Amino acid sequence: MTATAAEQNHLSPTSHPQRWLILGVICLAQLTVLLDNTVLNVAIPSLTRELDASTADVQWMINAYSLVQSGLLLTAGSSADRYGRKKMLITGLALFGIGSLVAGLAQSSAQLIAARAGMGVGGALLMTTTLAVVVQIFDDAERVKAIGVWSTVSSLGFAVGPLIGGVMLDHFWWGAIFLINIPVAVLGLVAVARLVPESKNPTGDRPDLLGALLSTIGMAAVVYAIISGPGHGWTSGQVLLTAFTGVAVLTGFVLWELHIPYPMLDMHFFRNQRFVGAVAGAILVAFGMGGSLFLLTQQLQFVLGHGPLEAGLRTAPLALSVIVLNLAGLGARLVPRLGTPVTIASGMGLLAAGLASIALLGRDGYGGMLLGLVVMGAGIALAMPAMANAIMSAIPPEKAGVGAGVNGTLAECGNGLGVAVLGAVLNSRFAALVPTAVGAASLPAALAAASGEGERQRITDAFASGLETSQLVGAAAVLVGGLLAAVLLRRAERGESAQADPAAVAA
Repeated sequence: MTATAAEQNHLSPTSHPQRWLILGVICLAQLTVLLDNTVLNVAIPSLTRELDASTADVQWMINAYSLVQSGLLLTAGSSADRYGRKKMLITGLALFGIGSLVAGLAQSSAQLIAARAGMGVGGALLMTTTLAVVVQIFDDAERVKAIGVWSTVSSLGFAVGPLIGGVMLDHFWWGAIFLINIPVAVLGLVAVARLVPESKNPTGDRPDLLGALLSTIGMAAVVYAIISGPGHGWTSGQVLLTAFTGVAVLTGFVLWELHIPYPMLDMHFFRNQRFVGAVAGAILVAFGMGGSLFLLTQQLQFVLGHGPLEAGLRTAPLALSVIVLNLAGLGARLVPRLGTPVTIASGMGLLAAGLASIALLGRDGYGGMLLGLVVMGAGIALAMPAMANAIMSAIPPEKAGVGAGVNGTLAECGNGLGVAVLGAVLNSRFAALVPTAVGAASLPAALAAASGEGERQRITDAFASGLETSQLVGAAAVLVGGLLAAVLLRRAERGESAQADPAAVAA
């Protein structure tokens, strides 16, 4: 007797008593992928020295990974739905492990860039299949808690990458930051093969090859424009042409998806206000988190005078507060009591308050910054699991891989936009206060070119003022986004209630 689609896609907890062990395995795989988004930043001096890497080489070493990963997320999610999430998870782990080995043993900049791109392919498969598997093996009662654990790992990987990189580089050569991934990948392969149940879309949609190509090119072009904007200038021909190409190709992708019987991404999802509300919130949480950590590392090093490892340690309270609150199940308990809209609005309100606290209280010391980091962590712990659950709940279970791809794509774009937009605000404010320093490539260069102690102090004060302004802009954007997401989600819930019980609404 064949299992129904519901049985294939909603595997009950009693059927899979090892679901929490499975969650631990896939979260370990997820952690290595996320660490590699940020771990390379602290190795830049070593790479420049030992591989004779130019500034452009270093940028490509860092960006090749996130560029390939973000471009392939939707395609990876669709492939997991069609061909099997377990198969794609194993493939992703194998590619990620091989890429890590090649990266760790690279003898030139070109070899490392190619290895990072290969790791990005594996990372895209892992990012989408881990969340899709979580949706498959947990029922509605436990899913919010499980996604909370998954979100904890996401926040942890993003926040502690520079810290782990700093510790590794204190004891080993730069290649060790990649080779440490290999035992994790091998352990993950064995555990996934033994524990994770296979699941896929039972309807067997035809592959959307043109849609996959268009989404990959379009997303890669848009993300490249966001990444290169601060360095090349937002009005440069290279950035404008790349951004225009990305938007044009994505427009073609949308039109194509609307007119084929088996779309990779069903555009009708965007008619669902629950989906749109969660999407808006997810982008702005990633915007606030990515932009704030980018600014914080500069504030700690350039304004407060800490080294890279010390700066990494001082950002750790953000990750620790997320971990403690998510593992305590705070979000999972509050969502049923407060509802998804209020939980997301509260979380994003706390995230905005944390950013404002860092801007207003963190300028002259670490105490105000510590308070802001803890409050930000509380906001992320509330908002992120609720939003990921809202996105995945709005998408049919057989499309869980695509839903995870959407979620991952939003996080990548939000992080990039946060760095780009808040960095641009910082640079504009700094240039307005100290016009003489505009030609300098960085704050240290501006300080080195200063004629005396008074001018150096004025440049440092202007940079701190720029940081404060950009953090307040980020806080305002996150707060507005939280309110918008809450309103859309509340409307969606009312619409669903009206369809379920029209007599009650009429009464």
